[in-house]
Amino acid sequence: MGPLVPEIISNEFNLVIAFIIGIGFGFILEQAGFSSTRKLAGLFYGYDFTVLKVFFTAGITALIGILLLAHLGLLDIDLIYINPTFLWSALIGGVIMGAGFIIGGFCPGASICAAAIGKIDAFAFIFGSILGIFIFAESYPLFEEIYKMENWDAVRIDQYFSISPELFAFLITIIAIGAFITTTQIENRINNKKVTFSRSQLIKYLVLGGIPFIIIAILTYTPDRQEYIRHQISDTQQQKKCIIKEISSDKLAHELINNYYKINLIDVRSQDAYKEYHLPLAINIPLDDITNHEWKAYFVQKYKINVFYADKDTIARKACLLARFIGKSENYVLKESPGQFRNLFFNIEPPSNDALKTEFNTYRFRVQSARELLYLENALKNSYNLLRKENQK
Repeated sequence: MGPLVPEIISNEFNLVIAFIIGIGFGFILEQAGFSSTRKLAGLFYGYDFTVLKVFFTAGITALIGILLLAHLGLLDIDLIYINPTFLWSALIGGVIMGAGFIIGGFCPGASICAAAIGKIDAFAFIFGSILGIFIFAESYPLFEEIYKMENWDAVRIDQYFSISPELFAFLITIIAIGAFITTTQIENRINNKKVTFSRSQLIKYLVLGGIPFIIIAILTYTPDRQEYIRHQISDTQQQKKCIIKEISSDKLAHELINNYYKINLIDVRSQDAYKEYHLPLAINIPLDDITNHEWKAYFVQKYKINVFYADKDTIARKACLLARFIGKSENYVLKESPGQFRNLFFNIEPPSNDALKTEFNTYRFRVQSARELLYLENALKNSYNLLRKENQK
């Protein structure tokens, strides 16, 4: 269920849904004729291109679906695992699989589909597949050099040719439609069929064929979720409408010491600025990285408050607005800058002898707080390192 887990669908229920979808997928394959060796082998003899059409349709649907989910901010394409490309092993393996497809009349997935309805030849094909896997695994050292030749690593075609994902989807859709038309003509010629289409059928096919292009056009010419959010937070009118909660340095120090487990203190400056100096217990999420998927958990949770700070108040406020668009966490902005916080707690000057009692109390509070914050940060860091060493053992 990809982007819907775990925010909408739990990890446990995800397996149940996957099981149900798997059954439905197998049923559709069987109904489409993928349990028939004659229909599957027809791809190579030219009298039935159902397999090619189904695969192209599935690919186009998945491609546009992924782009649409990414456009809506529900899926991070960069997190999708891509199998590394080993060119020679892919070519040789493709030839072997193609030969097996023609001889046996099944591909691996279709053989499982056919076995589910009790076809004996499908069980024989599955046995042969398992035997082939076993032989390859046991003799892998002999094939390892060939297997790893021309390692292109994880490569995407759109990135390889430096084109946008939308343009790639557009080109693949054109290729798919061209393949549908060409293969249909080949089928009709081999099967001696003369097919004519009525006006209503032509309109239906044009509408169905136009849907992918309409979606691709929308994805190309409308801002995606991140662009929309950034436009909103840069809009002065939107900033004025949004009331941002602030927290003082003294209040923050008190809460960190007593309830540090309820606060995410977030430094939205650059990594270099964070390394030079940061508030105790703070984590670094630069402003430009807040919308990245890896930080989403901080902004969709409801159990901790997020406190943002930066050298400039406007930067911290933008971070707070971004967090509000991303999730439903409770967000605050530190009134003071990190430099002011350091001067208040770590570079504080003792009050003069004739100072008021409140000034002495504030001084003692800040000195004690600075000591406790450093102690707390070191204690948590040491416990984390100890836990990491235990896990590594």
